Amino acid sequence: MKRRVVVTGMGCITPLGAGTETVWKRLLAGESGVDRISLFEADNFPTQIAAEVKNWDLTHEGEDPEEWKYSGRHTHFVIGAAKQAYLDAGLKESDFDPTRFGVYLGSGEGQQDFDRFSQMMTAALQNGDLDVGAFSRAGLEILHPVREMEQEPNMPAGHLAGMFNAQGPNANCLTACAASSQAIGEAVEMIRRGDADLMLSGGTHSMIHPFGVTGFNLLTALSTANDEPQRASRPFDRNRDGFILGEGSAMLILEDLDHARERGAQIYGELLGYGSTADAYRITDTHPEGRGAAACLRMALEDAGLKPEDIDYINAHGTSTKVNDQVESLAIKKVFEDQAYKVPVSSTKSMMGHLIAAAGATELMVSLMAIRDNVIPPTINYENADPDCDLDYVPNEAREIDCQVALSNSFGFGGQNITLIVGQYDGN
Repeated sequence: MKRRVVVTGMGCITPLGAGTETVWKRLLAGESGVDRISLFEADNFPTQIAAEVKNWDLTHEGEDPEEWKYSGRHTHFVIGAAKQAYLDAGLKESDFDPTRFGVYLGSGEGQQDFDRFSQMMTAALQNGDLDVGAFSRAGLEILHPVREMEQEPNMPAGHLAGMFNAQGPNANCLTACAASSQAIGEAVEMIRRGDADLMLSGGTHSMIHPFGVTGFNLLTALSTANDEPQRASRPFDRNRDGFILGEGSAMLILEDLDHARERGAQIYGELLGYGSTADAYRITDTHPEGRGAAACLRMALEDAGLKPEDIDYINAHGTSTKVNDQVESLAIKKVFEDQAYKVPVSSTKSMMGHLIAAAGATELMVSLMAIRDNVIPPTINYENADPDCDLDYVPNEAREIDCQVALSNSFGFGGQNITLIVGQYDGN
């Protein structure tokens, strides 16, 4: 019999603030964290807006920023979110066997050093032709070895292991927008099969830099509604024109139920179902019939032993792109059939943008808060109905409901699909 897995701690650093309670309050109020890009000069880019983490640094979490000066924004975010989650769970080292405490992260690459790369390119092109030797020599002079090492996606997970003496399994996955949801799903499986008693899991990412914005602009994936930043992300609305790039981190303490009971831990909810599939179609396009997403939903429901009518709320992937929102709505209708029109669906990306590798963990945190408080956050900026998106998207205002079971979708570039289902812990 597989072991039961519960969530005993949560923490986050997001465009809507730091800490679950702060973020939750702002989500329910329908506030937006989107604004003009300030991290670099973006006036000549097609997209000049993003959802940045502002007015926060590591001093807020009791860390000395000088010790982390060579680490990227994504590492700073995850350190803050993880420390919050660890404290929230009430953990101390005497509570666990460190060899049975692991880390599973969905982390993106580090912050790209555009300024130094530009200096290297300038050196390489001084004579009009590309001089690779000059490029390399400039790099050896101006690049810092530790800063370059910190670009590797596995580095944040390694830092977390050292900070919390987590000597158990340690892994990172980077399946685009599904990364942190997949990390949580795989961490759950590790606990279920007995490889660990506790897992620190979630995601972190920042792509708000010239390379990141350029890449998504080339894919025509970003909104260009620069004149109205806070109204630009409009999932499921007929006039949506792309997603808003966000950044941040969300981390959860996942724990074997018996282990949590033994130490008298608070329990936010139970991980009931995990589904993971691939579209096996195209790198940036979801299958037009939603075959991967639908299969993922079915897999998670089967894993949880639940039926569509048991789901009280769906936190959608809901990116605000034409294709994603249409196909996700189609997949929900395929799996839920008539019930699809009865279950409320909302996208919190309308308020905090798309945190890429960190998105899924953030949205699972939101789902757990919805269960705790019996209220679901809205999809803001929903004004114009789309005939291809005809579900209940909880437009513009939070809604009180009896929420005992919530489902969270994450669908990534490359065709990765993850669905997680969480439920209220019943005390048994």
